[in-house]
Amino acid sequence: MQALSPLPRTRVQLYRLTTPSSDMQREIEQGLLATPRRIHPKYFYDERGSLLFDQITEQLEYYATRAETEILRRYGAAISARLGANAILIEPGSGTSAKAEQLLPTLQPRVYVPIDIAAIHVRDAACRISHRFPWLDIQALVTDICTMEQLPDFIPAGRRVIFYPGSSIGNFEPAAAVALLSRWREFAGTDGHLLIGVDLIKDPGILHDAYNDERGITAEFNLNILRHLNRVAAANFDLNAFRHVAFFNEPKHRVEMHLESLCDQHVRVGSINITLRDGERIHTENSYKYSDRSFAALAEQAGWELDCSWHDHGHFFGVLLFRAR
Repeated sequence: MQALSPLPRTRVQLYRLTTPSSDMQREIEQGLLATPRRIHPKYFYDERGSLLFDQITEQLEYYATRAETEILRRYGAAISARLGANAILIEPGSGTSAKAEQLLPTLQPRVYVPIDIAAIHVRDAACRISHRFPWLDIQALVTDICTMEQLPDFIPAGRRVIFYPGSSIGNFEPAAAVALLSRWREFAGTDGHLLIGVDLIKDPGILHDAYNDERGITAEFNLNILRHLNRVAAANFDLNAFRHVAFFNEPKHRVEMHLESLCDQHVRVGSINITLRDGERIHTENSYKYSDRSFAALAEQAGWELDCSWHDHGHFFGVLLFRAR
């Protein structure tokens, strides 16, 4: 654990917990050698990828951010009343912390812990929130939430709320989602809560448009993962030799994103070489869609019990509150 210099306000501390580069390289190479080939979606989020995702959330076709923002605006006071003040608010995958910023005025936590793999987002969000809420202690952490097996010692004891908005839980296969939620159940303790955003099952046409926006921002975001691997994994992907593919897999209730090779090609990735055929795909992301009932059943396997749920007016999205069982 590396404690970095305090950010401009004295109530902000920034920490970095790094993943060994050898582990990252091994994960990337194993994914590309698998059948079918895959890249973990966490590698979307270098600095450029994080900025592109922010642009995706502003596209007309992308409903999820507007729907969740509507829920937090309309029901923020009710959510906060349910949780109570002075909690330790922990947000894995915090990004720009925009959703947490909506809750802070009514929730009034004692400490806010944003956690994200993108250092620039964590740093900038911590500075912004500290200026707006000078009474709030912020203990920010730069790390990979997928490999974080325990909470760092700097996070104080107390009643903990795990806040995971944005439907990112849908990026995990169901078994992996249960494993992650189980770990967070341990982080939260016996009196903890989980407040989580869940993308609901809806018309496949709406889902298709959300992942194939007219301006091509999602396509650019998907292709940027190869640029990121070129930099961190000693790869030589040619982005012009791939195209973005996204579709709704109805039997599995998930949107899938792929990168499809436009020709026969050879690519070097670190110590390995891979051969891609024309039309062969690399699977970059799943985004599972749930009902309240199906997600509650998933969370129950991880030791969480549904307490309450809130939805936008179109019933596109849900914010679900769980208590430790």
